[in-house]
Amino acid sequence: MSQHVVLRNAAVPRALVADAAGFGGTPRDDCLVGDLQLVAGQVAGMHPRPLPPGAEERFLRGQIVLPRLTEVHCHLDKCHTVARLAQVGGDLQAAIAAQHADKARWSQPDILRRATRGLAELQRAGVALARTHVDWEPDDVAQRRVPVAWTVLERLAHEWAGRVTLQRVALLPLEAFGDRDGAAWLARQVAASAGGVLGAFIFDQPHRRELLKTAFELATEVGVMLDFHVDEGLADTLDGLTTVCELALDWDNGQQIVCGHACRLAALDGAAATRALDLVRDAGVAIVALPTTNLYLQGRTDGTPQQRGITRLRELAERGVPLAVGSDNVCDAFCPIGAHDPLAALATAALAAHLDPPYDRWLRLVTTDARRMLGATPMYVDRAAAGDLLLVEAMHTAEVVAGAPRRPLEERRRQSAG
Repeated sequence: MSQHVVLRNAAVPRALVADAAGFGGTPRDDCLVGDLQLVAGQVAGMHPRPLPPGAEERFLRGQIVLPRLTEVHCHLDKCHTVARLAQVGGDLQAAIAAQHADKARWSQPDILRRATRGLAELQRAGVALARTHVDWEPDDVAQRRVPVAWTVLERLAHEWAGRVTLQRVALLPLEAFGDRDGAAWLARQVAASAGGVLGAFIFDQPHRRELLKTAFELATEVGVMLDFHVDEGLADTLDGLTTVCELALDWDNGQQIVCGHACRLAALDGAAATRALDLVRDAGVAIVALPTTNLYLQGRTDGTPQQRGITRLRELAERGVPLAVGSDNVCDAFCPIGAHDPLAALATAALAAHLDPPYDRWLRLVTTDARRMLGATPMYVDRAAAGDLLLVEAMHTAEVVAGAPRRPLEERRRQSAG
């Protein structure tokens, strides 16, 4: 590979450049367009510079260069089970029941096959970092038993290192934190795992605040992040997000707290919505929108739904709340269609939540901001290595969100050189 490569007439979304003023290039819509310089495998901006002997030139048509994507929330233990489910359809509780029944089939080879398929989808989508939630049952905690899916995904995390970095969230019902000794054992298992995160499903369980305090305490003791499923419904009784945020106001252990779903926000309006949104901002809690699963499960009636479950992305963005969008469930009881592709999830969110152009800012929800949310250093184009970039066959960021073909930038250059 040449020490100096120039991609003539490349385009980079402005919001994905850390130092737009020093990057160079000519503004075009929400992108900077020019000759992208790569020196010794690192991006060196778009300012013209003399080409040394042996430099490589590639001539583009204005295609867009992105950092590789981040998948903030998926379920590799559940994915690709839909073909064998006797019951598909219905609300959240129906999906939980159907998926729970399927766990009788969760052998090591079964999970390995399905999760590998999911990881391959993530790699094809251009994902460099992914966080998967992995089910733990209260009996696992009580009996000090590590689920087979946790072990399989640990193995896959090692095998896929260098292709997709995988974090794992131990996802268990919030009531399991009522067994403090067992939950402490679980927290230690999570802390001993590379990329381990402590999580819980928060719905309408009794004593939610006390149970959440235990989760906060244990995460602090062992030094891991917290990632919760909150308010995956529209009922007035759901207060998981506000409870997490109220606790977070008085809790600073230096770790980002993440809450996925937050569907209840969509059902609030007026002063109640303003109070809840301001509380999320003040608490510094990050929100993950999961449009495919929430649109499929929420607002269920006998006919076409009138209420939708996607959280209030626009209002949260206006307040500067850390945001990301994830694929969530793929081809299982919670969502019978889809693939592991953060850009596809963002496209769904754009339609459901009316995310208008310019799209460079919304692309941060599956790139720079998503990485920061998972505790990783944000990856901007002007700080990236060539291997950390994607080339998208698109002339406008709307085409990127719409799913234009993409490939690793290095692969593009290797094919050309051959």
